[in-house]
Amino acid sequence: MWPKRPHRVHFQGLFQSRFIRMSLPSPRRLLELACKSLLRDEASAITALELLPRELFPPLFMAAFAGRHNKVLKAMVQTWPFSCLPLGALMKDQQPHQETFRAVLDGLDVLLAQEVRSRRWKLQVLNLRKKDHQEFWTVWSGTKTETCSLLEPEAFQPSEKRQKVDNSGTGPKPPLAPVQVFVDICLEDGLPDASLSYLIKKVSQGRGLLHLCCKKLKIFAVSVQNVSILKMVQLNSVLDLEVNCTWRLSTLGKFAPYLGQMGSLRCFMFSHSLSAYTLSEWEEQSVGQFTSQFLSLLHLQELYLDSISFLRGRLDQMIRCLKTPLETVSITNCLLSERDLINMSRMLDVSQLKSLSLSGVNLTSISSEPLRVLMERSSATLQDLDLDECGIMDPGFMDILPALSCCSELTTLSFCENPISMVVLEDLLRHTIGLSKLNHVLYAVPLESYDDTTGTLHLGLLAQLHAKLRQMLQELGRPSMAWFSASPCPHCGDRTFYDPHPILCSCYLSI
Repeated sequence: MWPKRPHRVHFQGLFQSRFIRMSLPSPRRLLELACKSLLRDEASAITALELLPRELFPPLFMAAFAGRHNKVLKAMVQTWPFSCLPLGALMKDQQPHQETFRAVLDGLDVLLAQEVRSRRWKLQVLNLRKKDHQEFWTVWSGTKTETCSLLEPEAFQPSEKRQKVDNSGTGPKPPLAPVQVFVDICLEDGLPDASLSYLIKKVSQGRGLLHLCCKKLKIFAVSVQNVSILKMVQLNSVLDLEVNCTWRLSTLGKFAPYLGQMGSLRCFMFSHSLSAYTLSEWEEQSVGQFTSQFLSLLHLQELYLDSISFLRGRLDQMIRCLKTPLETVSITNCLLSERDLINMSRMLDVSQLKSLSLSGVNLTSISSEPLRVLMERSSATLQDLDLDECGIMDPGFMDILPALSCCSELTTLSFCENPISMVVLEDLLRHTIGLSKLNHVLYAVPLESYDDTTGTLHLGLLAQLHAKLRQMLQELGRPSMAWFSASPCPHCGDRTFYDPHPILCSCYLSI
C-alpha cells in the first residue's frame, strides 16, 4: 500500500528544513545545495524518489546528469512524473558521457519490462533532440525569472494516446502504451555513432514498447546497416527529409516505398547527382516508383530538387502526384524542357506558394510564357523569387515584367548572373517600385559594366550604374530599398557582391 498523504508532507518538510536553517542568497542556490546534498547518498536519493515533490524532479535530474550519477538517473526515468523527458536539451553541443546516456536508456528498458509501474510514472516521450524543450530546464532550474505553471512540455504530439494502466486486478489489463524516443538521424557511410547504435539496440530489444521517432532524417548513403535502421524508424514521424545521393536508379526505386510511408512529411530536399539522361526500361520503372510516392505525401509544404538529371521530360510525373498546395518550390541546377515548364505552370497548385527558385535552370532557349503564367498564378502569395543563373536575356525579362509587377507580396528578388542590359534593369526598377513589401533586390551585373575589349568586369563602370539606380530609387520615393549586384569573383570563383564597391570577398579585401 502506498504511503498516506501525511507521510509525503512529513518527508517534504524534512527535505526542506534540512537546508533552510542557513541564510542563503537565493532560492536557486538553495535548490542546488539541496540536490547536491541528496546525491551524496545515491541509495537514499533513489529511495526518496517515490516521495519527492514533483517540482523537484527536474533540478535533481539536472544535477544527477551533470554529476553523472548514473544509478539515480536510471531510477528517475522509472518514476519520471512528466509525460516528456527532454534529455536532448541537456546535451547541448557536446556528446553526453556514454555511461550517462546508457543509464537513461537502461532505466527506460527496465521500466518497459515492468508489468506494474510506479504510480508516479507518466513518461510517454523521451526527446533526444537538442533544440526541443530548452525552456523546460531553464524554468525548472530557476534561471528564468518569470513565473511558470507546472505544465508539461507541449512541443510533441504523440501519435498514440496513452492508455491508463489498471492495477485493480479486475478485468483484462489494457496493453501497455509504447514510449516514443525522438532523435534526429543522419545516415552516412560507415557505422553510426555509439549513442545511436546503443539506442538502436534498445529499440530492437524493446518488444515493440519502444518506438524510434525522427522528425529530421538525413540520408547520404545506403548500406545494409542504414536500411536496418530505417526499418526501425516510425517513418510517419518524419517531418523533414534530406536525401543527398549518387545512387543508381534501381536503388532509388528500392528506397521509394520508405518515402511513401512518410505521410507526415512537410519538407523534402532531394539531390541526385548521378547523370542519367537516357533511361532503360527498368530505370524508367524505378523513376515511376519514386515519383508515385508523392501521392502519399499529403502534408508536404516544401519541395527542394537539386541536380536531378532524370527530371527532364518527367517533371509532370511528380507534379501530377502532388495533391496539396506547396509553399516552397525549389528546382535548381536541373535540365528542364519547355514542356516541363509548361506542365509546371499549368499543373502545379500554387495557391499558397511563397517561395519559388529556378536557380541554375537554363531558360535561354525556352519561351518565357510558362514562367510568366506561373508568376501570374502565384502573384497573390509569392514572397521570394530566385532566378539566378537562368540565362534569361533582355527579351525574356521584358516578357515577365508585367507579371512581376503584380506580385504584391514579394519581399526578395534575385536574378544574378543573367546577361541583361542597363535599360532592362532600369525598366525592372520602374515596374517593381510599386511593390511596397519588396525590400531586397539582388540584380545581375549589367552588360555595360564589362570592358568591351577584354570582357572583364569594370568596377568603375559598375559603380556609376549602381549610383544611377540609387538616384532613381531616391527620386521614386524608395530610398530604403536595398539593391545589390553580384558576379563570380575572377580570382576565387565565389560570388562577389557590390554596393557599389566589392564586399564579402577576401580576394578584393586583401588587395
